[in-house]
Amino acid sequence: MRMIGLEDFAVIPDTAEEVLPLGVSPEGAVCSVALQKAKNVSQSCGFDDIIIAADTEVYLDGRPLGKPEGPDGAARMLRSLSGRRHSVYTGIALVRGDCDVTAAEVTEVYFRELEDFEIAEYVSTGEPMDKAGAYAAQGRGSVFIERLEGDFFNVMGLPLHRLYLMLREFCGLRPQM
Repeated sequence: MRMIGLEDFAVIPDTAEEVLPLGVSPEGAVCSVALQKAKNVSQSCGFDDIIIAADTEVYLDGRPLGKPEGPDGAARMLRSLSGRRHSVYTGIALVRGDCDVTAAEVTEVYFRELEDFEIAEYVSTGEPMDKAGAYAAQGRGSVFIERLEGDFFNVMGLPLHRLYLMLREFCGLRPQM
């Protein structure tokens, strides 16, 4: 948030279980989950507070990968991504009072071929366990990324460019640069 000029904010996690809706586009799915998170958190905030929520999902061959269920699941996910292109979608929701707006960002990520020992070593760090697609682009998983097309921050889970524009349009905010 500070990178886009927001200084006065609180992080309030939504503890409800995330359920990716079926039968909708990837953009629609991540926006729906982000909006539900924002509405859940808004119940414990003031009416005029601006709630920002995001949801990120990795899609391979049009199917969501989710977060791994244990180390074996993480290793399977990473093997499936090895040497391939996948899509990272993030939905952002802004809620203020009775108003809300959503938008989605997509980034194409290209993984290089991964060696089994690399996957095993990475999984043993624990880093992939709570990450969509079982990797963190901002962490040790960065060494798997050959290149990407789109917003790098989107792969980290919060597309800052899109969020900045949404805040300006939705709220009239002009974060300090």
